Amino acid sequence: MKHSENSNRDLKDAARARDLISLSRRILSLAHKGLARNEYLKKISSLLISFCDCDHIELRVLENRILYCCGVDMKDPGSFYIERREYRKAASGSPIPCFGVDTDLEGICEEVISGKYSGRSPYFSSTGSFRIGDTSESFDIGGERRTVAIENHYRSLAIIPFAIEGHYQGLIILKAVATDHFSGEKMELYEEIAQILGISFTYRHAQVALRERVKELTCLYGIAKVAARPGISMESILQNAVNLLPPGWLYPEFASARITLDDGVYVTDGFDQGVQRQSADIFADGLKRGVVEIVYRRKMPDLDEGPFLKEERELINAIANEIALIIERKEAEEEKSRLREQLRHADRLATIGQLAAGVAHELNEPLGSILGFSQLALKSDKIPAQTVQDIEKIENASLYAREIVRKLMIFARQAPPRKENVNLSDVVEEGLYFLASRCQKAGIELIRKLDPNLPDIVADRSQMYQVLVNLVVNAIQATPDGGEVSITTRQGDDYVALIVEDNGFGIEENVLKKIFMPFFTTKDVDEGTGLGLSVVHGIVTAHEGFVLVHSEVGRGSKFEVRLPIHTGGNAEVGQENQDASEQGVHTGGG
Repeated sequence: MKHSENSNRDLKDAARARDLISLSRRILSLAHKGLARNEYLKKISSLLISFCDCDHIELRVLENRILYCCGVDMKDPGSFYIERREYRKAASGSPIPCFGVDTDLEGICEEVISGKYSGRSPYFSSTGSFRIGDTSESFDIGGERRTVAIENHYRSLAIIPFAIEGHYQGLIILKAVATDHFSGEKMELYEEIAQILGISFTYRHAQVALRERVKELTCLYGIAKVAARPGISMESILQNAVNLLPPGWLYPEFASARITLDDGVYVTDGFDQGVQRQSADIFADGLKRGVVEIVYRRKMPDLDEGPFLKEERELINAIANEIALIIERKEAEEEKSRLREQLRHADRLATIGQLAAGVAHELNEPLGSILGFSQLALKSDKIPAQTVQDIEKIENASLYAREIVRKLMIFARQAPPRKENVNLSDVVEEGLYFLASRCQKAGIELIRKLDPNLPDIVADRSQMYQVLVNLVVNAIQATPDGGEVSITTRQGDDYVALIVEDNGFGIEENVLKKIFMPFFTTKDVDEGTGLGLSVVHGIVTAHEGFVLVHSEVGRGSKFEVRLPIHTGGNAEVGQENQDASEQGVHTGGG
């Protein structure tokens, strides 16, 4: 008989071991999948309530100082719920998986977590678990009569703690309608399950962290790979980047993304404002330049930050930082390219200047001889009228050639300016007196915006007139069908500026790079020599200033001459061009 009882016990123990192993495998398998917290808790609750043979199960888990509570009824699997609750603090100040309300049940839960009565009361096991067979009756703990009222006529109650990463951060609360439902043998089994459950939470944390890290690295690597493509524009980088974002989030099928940078907006297909949103600002060189956004098109369950994981907060911040680095790198490359072009342009202008100076010197002597002899010949009374006309043509051509040589000398800075104190607003006012009638004939409205309090500069007055005339004449020629030409003077920090702006046909980018080169012109042969802007360049450079050019095809051009209030420093010329979509080039020389 005794042998038969032992055999039955052995069979029962073996069955129990098999069931426990099977349950453990299923629990760890769920943990391995790295499921979202809500889904994981739902599946775990379903497994446990079937295995533990009770009427209701409640799980409490404390993660990142947030207390999650979920539960389900045996008779109604659809009754599963999950919520966040305010946690209670232990005497040490640490959070524990007990509700922040003062009830009999929460008091016992705290005693279970603290191990206060472990093995010292018939209601507490040696490992700290609590069980009672009839909650309708009072019971004695430590010489004190206690009660524990629970809802829905449940009579049997068991509370089993479990540790996550070495700390008691979870509770399994089992309830049954029948009295004395949880035997000592069952409690031992539940405690073993609790250990497995604690291990599974730790394992799941590691799996979730790993999967989120993989998604983060995949997303960031994809963005970096796109940015590394030779010659790719910032617009293409951002459009590719925004399409890489949704797969990095927990619900990619419901996620849309948007990246805003300066005035540009880049979105995934089907983007809308959504009902739940996560964002991170883009700061480049210390300035806020834009924002990265992820939105869900439908409401998702709450996690760490609304429906978003804390790892997703770290990811979106990392993406914003990566985009900021790409912006800074791209802008540095563009600045480097611009400076390189400035140096090339400066070298070209310097070479042309040296050539122009040499040519001017070589031409001066023969031109002087031609002009002198033609004028001497005209003084003779014995020359036929036709010959006089021919000699006059020679004289006029020589004078024209000499004017070109003079302009070349100015461009090459071989003719030093005669500097004096000059008020740029006065120069403009006087110069426009002679240009107003020409503007009127061309149907152009001349707009003056002159600063009456402009400080004087040290400059050659006649050369300032030349700068004004050349720029205004260019503006008139750029608006053949009439329009507006505005002339502005203003004061900067350490400079005064002359700005001539028109609303004409503008300058194409490939032309803009050549406008300061001598003899370069897009006009007809009888409309100019191609030296006007070269002369402006030479004069401004000789005055240690520079020129900024902004032009948009079809919208007009703006030339801004900046001259120092106090002389000093090297001369330079800058250009900047911008069409409707992109920054143009800066070049410099002198």
